[in-house]
Amino acid sequence: MRPNVPAFPQPAFSAHAEAADQTSYGDLPEWNLTDLYPSMDSAAYADDLARAGSECSVFAKDYRGRLDAMAREPDGQALYAAIRRYEALEDLLGRIMSYAGLTYSGDTTDPVRAKFYGDAQEKVTAASTELLFFTLELNRIDDATLDAAVSKAPLDHYRPWVEDLRREKPYQLEDRIEELFHEKSVTGRGAWNRLFDETMASLRFKVGDKELALEPTLSLMQDRDENLRREASEAIATTLSANLRIFALITNTLAKDKEIGDRWRGFTDVADSRHLSNRVEREVVDALVSAVRDAYPRLSHRYYKLKAKWFGKEALNHWDRNAPLPDVPTRTYGWEEARDTVLTAYAGFSPQMSEIARRFFDGRWIDAPVRPGKAPGAFAHPTVPSAHPYVLLNYQGKPRDVMTLAHELGHGVHQVLAAHNGALMAPTPLTLAETASVFGEMLTFRRLLDQAGVEQRRAMLASKVEDMLNTVVRQIAFYSFERKLHTARREGELTAEKIGELWMSVQGESLGPAIRLGPGYETFWAYIPHFVHSPFYVYAYAFGDCLVNSLYGVYQNASEGFAEKYFAMLAAGGTKHHSELLAPFGLDARDPAFWQIGLGMIEGMIAELEAMG
Repeated sequence: MRPNVPAFPQPAFSAHAEAADQTSYGDLPEWNLTDLYPSMDSAAYADDLARAGSECSVFAKDYRGRLDAMAREPDGQALYAAIRRYEALEDLLGRIMSYAGLTYSGDTTDPVRAKFYGDAQEKVTAASTELLFFTLELNRIDDATLDAAVSKAPLDHYRPWVEDLRREKPYQLEDRIEELFHEKSVTGRGAWNRLFDETMASLRFKVGDKELALEPTLSLMQDRDENLRREASEAIATTLSANLRIFALITNTLAKDKEIGDRWRGFTDVADSRHLSNRVEREVVDALVSAVRDAYPRLSHRYYKLKAKWFGKEALNHWDRNAPLPDVPTRTYGWEEARDTVLTAYAGFSPQMSEIARRFFDGRWIDAPVRPGKAPGAFAHPTVPSAHPYVLLNYQGKPRDVMTLAHELGHGVHQVLAAHNGALMAPTPLTLAETASVFGEMLTFRRLLDQAGVEQRRAMLASKVEDMLNTVVRQIAFYSFERKLHTARREGELTAEKIGELWMSVQGESLGPAIRLGPGYETFWAYIPHFVHSPFYVYAYAFGDCLVNSLYGVYQNASEGFAEKYFAMLAAGGTKHHSELLAPFGLDARDPAFWQIGLGMIEGMIAELEAMG
């Protein structure tokens, strides 16, 4: 998922805009979801939904209260069989929700799809409630007994999953409370998430004589016409201002909901639950945040001062932050050229990487066109190991769209390689989930850069620096904003104006004096879905970008044998801690100097741009 664009699920172009603007890109693919289910009303889907409910119930009757005794059996076969059944059910439930979610993302404004998605959520939540006892009961087995059980075959296969599970043990509540939290998620956090999605999908932003949805309006802020960029920014501010009351209510409610859950579970810091799910230590994240914030003057402040000079200004208005460079032609890429560019770049690193990525094109695993109501931005959805990933794009032919294709296919390659670990161990913590995506993007960028002339090279370097600033500086500023917001919410409800003040405080600090934050920008926090869907998700982007910059430096200096170690890291999925995965490359995220490697690469690109004048 790209950090600098809105995430799943929100709206796209109007039908008129879609028809007018996409014909020049070639034959854009739409995904084939029949690999999951034939249709929303298919017998296969209905049967699986019914089977999920009944099999989860039978599973609970078969195993509830028996796990401790099973863990003490010398051969481990009974507990191994139970975990395999549990994993199969997780795969089944994941397949159902993947199909429902991807179908919904195709048009979030369609009431039929919205009901289909909502019904699936309710039924899957009810079914999975029957499974809650399993991990809770496993964690009540004493450490010595469980450690002995998973130290030998066949249970040693699941040892990484069990060890991950044990990290949750201190924050576990009694079964009935866990069941209540789980069941009420549909009418609690899940309902507020859906309200945000559907509200955002319904909003329109008036730019000139056009009524646009969020995605094309944001896209206009990268247009060559300064007046159009300003109009788009003002349109966003106007519409968001008119709806701030509901976004403030959603934000306050979800922040309070999180505080209640954290308090009951015993988390002390507002972000500790995210660190736990990411399998990363708080001190590692704190070191990253400190390193990036200390680097603001050397990175964002320095670059935007340079960009303002290119535009002949003392400071840029906020709507000019991502503007294309003056006097450099904007390149448009047709779909086939974009595909070939990414596949060739991947093949230059490894034929295996290119071959896996090619499956996404050949198998129609990509949905590329902009359509009415479609979720904007981009994402790669892993679905389940028994199926395959899908990629969603909103392709509009820009160089950044080629980078986005490379980014999401990197996710896809990672998900394919990790699938063999099964439903319990294939998922990768967010801090490592961006590794393959950012690396794939870097490979593609370097290939395009090698082919560029002097002026095009300057434009590409500037665009890459801006992407990196969006991925590192901007995401750490987002993280700082969330910390301020969730901390302040503990003292009482926050007005929309107060939320805007918190937002402006971190934006001004991170972007520096060369970016002028004008009236209306105080509302821009409201459209960012990460704050709603995944609190504190955002630092994973900075983690991933700095990690990949360090990895790429290792690759450049000693490429022999690198690909093999790289694929082994991706194939590990969620079976290893970040320290184990980085050790073969001589990297350690716990070392404060580690972050300076990645930040130094950004600084080096800015220095090259300064030398160009």
